[in-house]
Amino acid sequence: MFSILNSIPSPYSDLVAVAVIFIIIAAISFLIAFLFGRKAPEQIEEVEIEEVIEPPEEIAEDLPSTEEIVESKEIIEPAPGQEFQTQAPEIAEEISETEILPEQEEAIVEEIEEETEEEIEPREEVDESKEGLFARLRRGLSKTQAGLLGGLGGIVSKKEIDANLWDEFEETLIMADIGVSTTMKLRENIETKLSKQSLNSLESITDTLKEEILEILKSAQGAPINANASPFVIMVAGVNGVGKTTTIGKLANRLKTEDKKVMVAAGDTFRAAAMEQLEVWSKRVGTDFLKGQSGGDPSSVAFDAVKAAQARGTDILIIDTAGRLHTKGNLMEELTKMKRIVGRELEGAPHETLLVLDATTGQNAVQQAKLFNEAIGVTGIVLTKLDGTAKGGVIIAIADELNIPVKYIGIGESLSDLREFNAEEFVEALFYTGDETVH
Repeated sequence: MFSILNSIPSPYSDLVAVAVIFIIIAAISFLIAFLFGRKAPEQIEEVEIEEVIEPPEEIAEDLPSTEEIVESKEIIEPAPGQEFQTQAPEIAEEISETEILPEQEEAIVEEIEEETEEEIEPREEVDESKEGLFARLRRGLSKTQAGLLGGLGGIVSKKEIDANLWDEFEETLIMADIGVSTTMKLRENIETKLSKQSLNSLESITDTLKEEILEILKSAQGAPINANASPFVIMVAGVNGVGKTTTIGKLANRLKTEDKKVMVAAGDTFRAAAMEQLEVWSKRVGTDFLKGQSGGDPSSVAFDAVKAAQARGTDILIIDTAGRLHTKGNLMEELTKMKRIVGRELEGAPHETLLVLDATTGQNAVQQAKLFNEAIGVTGIVLTKLDGTAKGGVIIAIADELNIPVKYIGIGESLSDLREFNAEEFVEALFYTGDETVH
């Protein structure tokens, strides 16, 4: 190599020497990189093989074979947009595949029956056709009775007769929605009639309270409707939701069973649904029905109804009115207008102006009665939903504070559950304890 360099002219010999040295260094570097790069993968492969090939023997024995785990079940991926559609059927199919053997089913049924017998007492079915009128009245007043007599029972168990006892007495009556004014009146009368010694007897307190309540209710017991005019016109009013439409249907049915020819007029022209409901009731009980245009003048409907009733020889005409808040003066004025037009067309009409009140509203019903009475002169009260509340004592407050006759009470959902109000029956049912000697 040096002889070759010596043969090269001196100006180029240095450059050639540098080039040769560079080539030698590059060759050595390439050789080293090649050798080390080949050994590394071999070592990695050996490590991976050791981890995979040599699992613990205990785990390998416990695991089932691949054939047992993976069954040849084809997996089909749903097409786009079908994923959620197929989930529900698959779940339903899985559920349907679960079967209960007959002996398992019997065991489950027996277990459920045992739990049911322990937790749920069988409910006695009430056959309303065989149930007496008084029994149905008692059932309807059961919630009010439970609150009133339950509270009184706790009071008389006390040994001392003091101001606290009388405070609890007042609270019991107020909780039954008898009202503050009427409650104070009852307390004063009972205190004067009973001696302190007899206050320890539940019977003496209930008997005296019963007498006082009966005296109040008798003064407000209204006479049944007597159709002494033809047609005899009844106008029905009330706020929304008190059961006015249902009451009209039941009243029409009651009067029809007395061999009266009845017509019902839909004076609530603001709600098409109200007219439809009333028409359904009329068809159900078999009465004539008259309605005006939706959104029309209610007074015009009342006028047309009187004319139609006269022409058809109707015995009793019942005119429905739109439900309205007793605090809205303009709506109350509309009632006054209807009543005035009916009276102008038929002397003495309307012969009855009934106000429907919801017993569940408690003392609010008293306020409603006051304002309606001021506006249209209410001649009778119909108190509905007595069977669904513990606030039935409101009827006592109405009778005592307003002196408006109570004509009917609603104690259930069937047609026959609109009852003529009878003060003695009401008080007997309210204080009934199952012992004939108590009341």
